[in-house]
Amino acid sequence: MTNELNTLTLADMRDGLKAKKFSSVELTEAHLKAIEKNNPHYNSYITITRDIATKMAKDADARLASGSQGLIEGVPVAVKDLFCTKGVLTTAASHILDGFKPQYESTVTTQCWEQGGVMLGKTNLDEFAMGSANLTSYYGTVKSPWMKDGQPLVPGGSSGGSASAVASFLAPTALGTDTGGSIRQPASFCGIVGIKPTYGRCSRWGIVAFASSLDQAGPITRTVRDSAIMLNVMCGHDAKDSTSSSEAVPDFEKALTGNVKGKKIGIPKEYRPDGMNPEILAMWDKGIQLLRDAGAEIVDISLPHTKYALATYYIVAPAECSSNLARYDGVRFGLRVGAEEGLTAMYEKTRAAGFGKEVKRRIMIGTYVLSAGYYDAYYKKAQKVRWLIADDFNKAFEKVDAILTPTAPSAAFGFDYKPNDPVEMYLNDVFTVPTSLAGLPGISIPGGLNKDGLPLGLQLIGKSFDEATVLNVAYALEQAIGFNAKPQGVLGMAA
Repeated sequence: MTNELNTLTLADMRDGLKAKKFSSVELTEAHLKAIEKNNPHYNSYITITRDIATKMAKDADARLASGSQGLIEGVPVAVKDLFCTKGVLTTAASHILDGFKPQYESTVTTQCWEQGGVMLGKTNLDEFAMGSANLTSYYGTVKSPWMKDGQPLVPGGSSGGSASAVASFLAPTALGTDTGGSIRQPASFCGIVGIKPTYGRCSRWGIVAFASSLDQAGPITRTVRDSAIMLNVMCGHDAKDSTSSSEAVPDFEKALTGNVKGKKIGIPKEYRPDGMNPEILAMWDKGIQLLRDAGAEIVDISLPHTKYALATYYIVAPAECSSNLARYDGVRFGLRVGAEEGLTAMYEKTRAAGFGKEVKRRIMIGTYVLSAGYYDAYYKKAQKVRWLIADDFNKAFEKVDAILTPTAPSAAFGFDYKPNDPVEMYLNDVFTVPTSLAGLPGISIPGGLNKDGLPLGLQLIGKSFDEATVLNVAYALEQAIGFNAKPQGVLGMAA
């Protein structure tokens, strides 16, 4: 069910709360009622924190009444269940973290609550963030509110629960993480906005690790302005994270002038492979023309090592995951199986029962590429290629201010889609992975609808720590496109 409060943008919620048009308790209750009605259908949330949300909303209203308020005072926020939340079940959508309630709060969620955010609950995801369709969660698949021929579609992944919640008006914003496209690709599939900031811009402390040199937190929202607001909340140096940057954080919302005159926008020729979906190409060409019409200069560029990005990513990321996931052994937290049979049996049985097929597959690949005799041939070589990919971007940014590409090679697909092998599913990340390997900021915004009425995403990539330019170009493009389509599933369920 949707109502007037549910469908407001985050910025309108913030401004409405300040103007006392409604209270945080009213706003939060509207979302909680919608979640309780519709979450059984979407499965966007693993855990709904009604009591916590109600208390946080009451506290926010008290601060608003006193004139003391944070950047998102009283605004509801959904949290991907990869962020540790003190005293609240944190699962990473895996059976192996059964019953795990952290005794600490992640840095990013701490910043959200300090700025007045209200926690609605923990959203579903691909297990340990490993997937592109939200099909691998122990807690069941997530449905997008977008439909084709009356049938539900996948929301993308791994932040599929976060994207589904935002697209179906069960949250105005949701925290996500992006390792190889896990914010941007689900945003594209669900017709909303998602930004991966520069690696190091947001603290990784308290986020369940997948691939430590790639993981980055970011917001999923319904507008570019809302993403700018959330980035101001989430970014900043954290002494607890050795990879956290001390780079100054500008006011991202103030950067949204919509003026892109004279900006140079790069168009990489390598992102037009043979056999590319013609609807994706047409949307991309339309985006190029809209930026040209707005006064930007379009520049053809080359990123020659792009073709190696996916293979490089699927060596580096599994290698890091096999190392990070070694800590889940049944000893300290979560699931424990076979303890009565001895330590070795407990390790084996806990991991066998606790991890799903995709996680096991990536652990095995990662262990293999790190093993003696293969380290140089695979992992070391992949790290060299990763440097070359990053250098391609560095050279391109000597000529351009931002780069425009598609976000994903297709629209969302149905649950009946059966890939021939795992690699076919991995191809969903082909346009997002290069940005991640280079550690650059990237945003996905809705670029239009395909012939089936499904959203397609456009991606803008920027220089390191230049999220301000990425957001402003995205804002100008968003205004020019004027995307206002609503998911069929939401409309069909509205009361």
